[in-house]
Amino acid sequence: MNPNDIEPIDMEPLDSTRPVDITFSVPYVHRLRFTADVLGQEQDVLAELLEPSGDRPARVQFWVDQDVATARGNLIEQLRTFSDAQADRFTRVGNVQLVPGGEEIKNDIHILERMLKVMNASNLDRRSYVVVIGGGAVLDAVGFAAAIAHRGLRLVRLPTTTLAQADSGVGVKNAVNLFRKKNWIGTFAPPWGVINDASLLSTLSDRDFICGFSEAVKVALLKDPALVDELCREAPRIRRRDMNVALPIIARSAHWHLRHITLGGDPFEALEARPLDFGHWSAHKVESLSQFAIRHGEAVALGVAIDTIYSSLVHGLPAADAQRVLICLNELGFSLAMPAQADQNALFAGLEEFRQHLGGRLTLTMLRGVGDPIDVHHLDRRRMQEAIQHVAEFAAAHV
Repeated sequence: MNPNDIEPIDMEPLDSTRPVDITFSVPYVHRLRFTADVLGQEQDVLAELLEPSGDRPARVQFWVDQDVATARGNLIEQLRTFSDAQADRFTRVGNVQLVPGGEEIKNDIHILERMLKVMNASNLDRRSYVVVIGGGAVLDAVGFAAAIAHRGLRLVRLPTTTLAQADSGVGVKNAVNLFRKKNWIGTFAPPWGVINDASLLSTLSDRDFICGFSEAVKVALLKDPALVDELCREAPRIRRRDMNVALPIIARSAHWHLRHITLGGDPFEALEARPLDFGHWSAHKVESLSQFAIRHGEAVALGVAIDTIYSSLVHGLPAADAQRVLICLNELGFSLAMPAQADQNALFAGLEEFRQHLGGRLTLTMLRGVGDPIDVHHLDRRRMQEAIQHVAEFAAAHV
């Protein structure tokens, strides 16, 4: 809206003793695209997201996960070729920037400082674009740098893992780890655009490929019983990387996450509940206790398993449904074994960290049924210990 278009209104004399509360909203557009070859035959999909600034081409800086660049071999050259081919639409700023992949980038605050120095030296501004290609940790860290530079550069994410394409890559969070706590410093900042490209998944290890499907199970349990059925039925084919099955499920998971963020009424988590963090109170703690040897998707699978069993013990979720979830996660390829470092006292410390991260009273999402979540403010520790033991026994029996 042009400020000059605002109609004048009669203003009462200001009473300096009277409180003033005005509710307002800020319009955002979330642009999600799906491609099979974004740096090849479908490169126009990315180019069209990079809108010019007035009569000047957009200024774009590329940031790439080092692990992805190594695995793909020709990725840097592809980006240069793409930039040259689209030179009339945007200008590439400087070299393609490489950053460490995995939790390393989120655990070292000096990497964040280096990213900001590069953005500053490149004279990026609020109409410049940061295009980041990588796994969820790289998207988180580069996205955080972009969110705090000039109070926000335009961020375009190209997730390279199933986990990021199904979940975090379409979200509005950016963060790095600090004080040995997951995502302690971060922002809510909607990306300018997200492109889920199938070709970017091709170099994933089998271990990393299945990781995204723990988040798909999570969102399905919360919102889509039919998707739970499909995941349980097709788990063996997903584990074998049958893309005819895997890609539509990734897309459905991404759509559910996007719908929750954009239509759920609480995109920046100002309220007590965080339903998309089902299973995450323990998952985040398991990650840190394992020194991040356990992948986020693996920790989420374990956390979802535990909270699903707890829901059956305390909140009425049918036991058969809970057991079916454990079988599904196992058939997808998750071990569900608790790491040796995660003794129960250390694990339960994650509850308070989870509460602090949100603020206010403890609020956890549990299940009364598949597709029927409930918010709870108290956890029965004895029953939770029972749930943890149940999952441990299941894992030991399905090695």
